Amino acid sequence: MNIDSSLPNFRSLDPAQRLAHIVAKAGLDARETALLSQSGALPLETANGMIENVIGKFELPYAVAGYFQINGRDVLVPMAVEEPSVVAAASFMAKLVRASGGFQTSSTGPLMRAQVQVMGIGDPYGARLALLHHRQEIIDIANSRDQVLIGLGGGCKDIEVHVFSETPRGPMVIVHLIVDVRDAMGANTVNTMAEAVAQRIEQITGGTVRLRILSNLADLRLARARVQVPAALLESKHYRGEVVIDGIIDAYAFAAIDPYRAATHNKGIMNGIDPVIVATGNDWRAVEAGAHAYACRQGHYTSLSTWEIAKNGDLVGTLEMPMPVGLVGGATKTHPLARLSLKILQIKTAQELAEVAVAVGLAQNMGALRALATEGIQRGHMALHARNIAIAAGAKGADVDRVAREMVAAKDVRADFAAQLLKQDRA
Repeated sequence: MNIDSSLPNFRSLDPAQRLAHIVAKAGLDARETALLSQSGALPLETANGMIENVIGKFELPYAVAGYFQINGRDVLVPMAVEEPSVVAAASFMAKLVRASGGFQTSSTGPLMRAQVQVMGIGDPYGARLALLHHRQEIIDIANSRDQVLIGLGGGCKDIEVHVFSETPRGPMVIVHLIVDVRDAMGANTVNTMAEAVAQRIEQITGGTVRLRILSNLADLRLARARVQVPAALLESKHYRGEVVIDGIIDAYAFAAIDPYRAATHNKGIMNGIDPVIVATGNDWRAVEAGAHAYACRQGHYTSLSTWEIAKNGDLVGTLEMPMPVGLVGGATKTHPLARLSLKILQIKTAQELAEVAVAVGLAQNMGALRALATEGIQRGHMALHARNIAIAAGAKGADVDRVAREMVAAKDVRADFAAQLLKQDRA
């Protein structure tokens, strides 16, 4: 089924009208529609089986970003997030990018690392070579624990052995199992394999195995997105496209050299990625951990994205980062809305999901940089945040939009001003 991801005038509709629009576009059935239109999509019984000490459920707004075109295919992007302006910025940038061919994405295979820590070794470099000599035996032991994964073409493919000859606890040898986890995020799989090989590793090295755990720095499981936008598409009422591009490049250069700026710059990227990860039931903490560790891979914390000017003057943005996501296992299977999100996305592999996520992250980054390079981040953000402020001040029904409009018109978006406007109107 081919979807048109354009959502003209979507913001002007009420939630029921928006839902009806997405139901028609994504081909949702009555049961799936009910999950989105009624409370209790996640039954308490299911929630109780997912984590410990459950007493209730916590809801987030669930939205759809439109206009995304990825590798020539239109994609509606579900996002679960509480922060205003995130969905709007992603959709607006996707609309701009759509006019120049959309996002081009690619990804590596779904390779994850498990780490096995070996202590109490006097000859760590000798132990390293001994382990490499038994490489195939170790791989075979690891693969004996998951025949289903082997049947799908995955499994442990290789090992690496890292030596830390001087640590406060003496020499350490760290064995990495390199595992193709297919369409799973892979944590349980690689942890099981790490535990399976521990005894044999002790026999080979004469050392003692301590930790046996995955690494969230999934630097062999990368997803990439690229966009190229002509200056004409970036023009606004007050700024020429070339001026906008120069501003974006200057903002990027700041993030590339300064970790204080890079932290906020990369948070903006994750503003787009995390809501997709949450909406699909994936582990956003793992994605965040890998992203920020990857941003330090050159010895200092820097921007995850890059922005350049092509020879013809176009703006070119790229994003490459670890993306350990899955379609099977965990909340992706147990949470009803996670399954529904995957249906709306119309994806079949974890790599496709990874590529959607980085495309949204790049769109969000572009939106933030464009705002910073022109009128500043607060103008658009506070206009969208005004509704939250009005609600917090006690506005209900039609008063919410009216108070929000009055605050935006006055360029004064504050809780006390919202309360004052409400008090005046009621008087």
